Amino acid sequence: MIVITGPTGVGKSALALPLAERFGGEILVADSRQVYRELDIGTAKPTPAERARVPHHLLDLVPPDAPFSVADYQAAAEVALAEVARRGRVAFLVGGTLHYIQAVVDRLSLPRVPPQPALRAELEALAEREGAAALYARLRQLDPAAAARADPYNVRRLIRALEVITATGRPFSLVGRQRGPERPALHLALTAPRAELYARIDARVHAMLAAGWLEEVERLLARGYDPALPSLSGIGYRELVQVVQGTLTLAEAVPRICYRTHAFARRQYTWARRDPRLEWFSSGPDLEARVAARVAQYLAERGGDGRWIS
Repeated sequence: MIVITGPTGVGKSALALPLAERFGGEILVADSRQVYRELDIGTAKPTPAERARVPHHLLDLVPPDAPFSVADYQAAAEVALAEVARRGRVAFLVGGTLHYIQAVVDRLSLPRVPPQPALRAELEALAEREGAAALYARLRQLDPAAAARADPYNVRRLIRALEVITATGRPFSLVGRQRGPERPALHLALTAPRAELYARIDARVHAMLAAGWLEEVERLLARGYDPALPSLSGIGYRELVQVVQGTLTLAEAVPRICYRTHAFARRQYTWARRDPRLEWFSSGPDLEARVAARVAQYLAERGGDGRWIS
């Protein structure tokens, strides 16, 4: 398995595509928003042409209003990995959702805790009134170890942690921390100078808007999807929902989306740098050649036939 991760907008998918073609691979997408159908433009989902070049897995798994957890992703990934292994292909696990990657590579024992609608509604209302800080404070009180590892701004993940604590009566930091045998993998991460990364992010935001992102949000709301759904809580979707509802102008929304995406990229760096297995590659005109050389070396060491992934 070849893991390719890094902050949003750094070029993970653009690099993975030619590498998968070159090494006879298939791409398993590790993105917590691309699992939802109908969320295509704002999640930068691979295009039909890109999917025709290389098989992609773990896209469009559920409708926008379906509950979906890390455990659900892990189960779907196991099926996809088995299919890739049967074909003797190389699995490229590509994306910026590091918890998804960890669940697959480290075979985390994850809690099968169903959603608690009443509790979620209460916590969502608390976040709406007092912000993510209120959720984070509650998590810190109940489970300081989990809070120390948590993103204090990720409302969805904070609610899930509190939900699991309430349902199981156990600290979230202990639930799902047990690991199975680690899958052998080459762990790669991409990086770019901060100014270059921010410029890429801003350009992508404008490109997605030009491609019809706002119209995508209008269609989702017209189909009756609740704006409070987790699928629509991601960066950009939340702001564009407000544009459609008339509480924010597009001119106000665009810089806000860019700013929040910059902040998210910084948090991704923080999380990723906790993993000592990652080998970092900086952007540049020879990036593909440098990464391809490392992949070739790894596959040669492993025998090159893909059988190790199962």
